[in-house]
Amino acid sequence: MIGSIENHRSREAGSLVYPVYSRRSGGLSIGINLFPAEKVCPFNCPYCEVFPFHNDAGFSIKEMEKELVVIVEDAKSRNIPIRDICFSGNGEPTISPDFPDALGAAAWIRNEKAYEASIVVITSGAGLIDSARSDVLVQAATGPDSVHVWLKVDAGTEEWYRVINRSAIPFADVCAGIRDFCARAPAVVQTMLCAVDAQIPSEQESESWVKLVSGLDHIEAIQIYGKCRPAPEDPCAEPVPLSFLEARAERIRKQIAPVPVFVFF
Repeated sequence: MIGSIENHRSREAGSLVYPVYSRRSGGLSIGINLFPAEKVCPFNCPYCEVFPFHNDAGFSIKEMEKELVVIVEDAKSRNIPIRDICFSGNGEPTISPDFPDALGAAAWIRNEKAYEASIVVITSGAGLIDSARSDVLVQAATGPDSVHVWLKVDAGTEEWYRVINRSAIPFADVCAGIRDFCARAPAVVQTMLCAVDAQIPSEQESESWVKLVSGLDHIEAIQIYGKCRPAPEDPCAEPVPLSFLEARAERIRKQIAPVPVFVFF
């Protein structure tokens, strides 16, 4: 059932499906959590809102389907528009062995009960360095279910990548996977801009990010957003002014018009 959709902490209590108000979706987003027992992600972003937790919850396609149907039907009974059904949760969804089947199940429920909603996969791009996982996402994005891929590109340089994403995966490998995916399927680029340990992205970083993003194929839109939710490492990561976000947006608009660029503060 839908309680307060501002509260998405239920995913850390083992929920497989959770409702949340998403500023980037512009309304109710129903999250799918493939990692109910603990956070599983090859990135370690200081702004990440997933707090430390561990439990004995397991993922089940059948249980996910049951929870998703309940929340969808509850929203419909209250005339709450469902903007999307979104794979995000407590980690990187594309690296879960359950991801392909869960994606198919969610798409089937959407088609049957909430056809107005989009299916969204929010990914760091870490899974795209594996060709099999990349192929699954390409097929989903180009197939009849028209899955929308929101692809994280927080950094344009290896230096800032180490600060903002803190992953052991080489930056060059992540970029190669992203370029390969975007050559084969559409994507929305999503970029978090925030200060880390009082350091903001440099001028060189901004230029490199613009060059990287403007060189990608099949970009449907760009989302530039700032930090607005609590994170366990606060105040390591802090918001930057709206003017900083707008300045980055203006730089990329000049390079990729008419691709829409949205700013979320």
